Amino acid sequence: MRFDPPRPSRGRADEPRGRAQDPRGRGADARAQDARGRGAESRRGVLRSPTRSVRLRDRRGRGLRSPLLPQSVPAFASRADSFDVIALEAFAEIDANWHDQLAGLDIAVDDIPRMLPHDPDSIQWPDEVTADGAVPLARLIPAGLDVRGQPTRAQIILFRRPLEIRARRGADLLELVHEVLVQQVATHLGVDEDTIDRGPD
Repeated sequence: MRFDPPRPSRGRADEPRGRAQDPRGRGADARAQDARGRGAESRRGVLRSPTRSVRLRDRRGRGLRSPLLPQSVPAFASRADSFDVIALEAFAEIDANWHDQLAGLDIAVDDIPRMLPHDPDSIQWPDEVTADGAVPLARLIPAGLDVRGQPTRAQIILFRRPLEIRARRGADLLELVHEVLVQQVATHLGVDEDTIDRGPD
């Protein structure tokens, strides 16, 4: 891997073309002569790899941009990562009470639903779908067989973006995801939602 240093600034962008002056008072002809003399050293900084070339931006000579936070700190986590943590926390209480009955159930997260209705005004979702009007929030896919005839596990899919839009704060989102999971697990086990909250007898 090779890194070439960034090329110095070549004058302000608002200067007219032709005989623009550089900060040392020299004209464009003198700068062009220096550029020819430097040869390969006049190129912009480029990070080279065997597969692709990435152009690094250092237009004002203040150093290359870098992440504001290192990857090792918790605040670096993406919104998708943070949602996964909330989903696990919301499911933990349900799983503690119904662990044996939910041994064959998986929890998954998708960013957006891919099953929006053609006519939102007349849509009637089945019990396997938890929705806010025409927007699905979660979906239960029962166990079955795939296209190759192999058995599949039951799966609850949470749709991240619709849930986040409906709960701005972290505590509200945790409560909403928990409610959605309670409804989905109740459908999966064939019991009512109050039974899920109380736990098995």
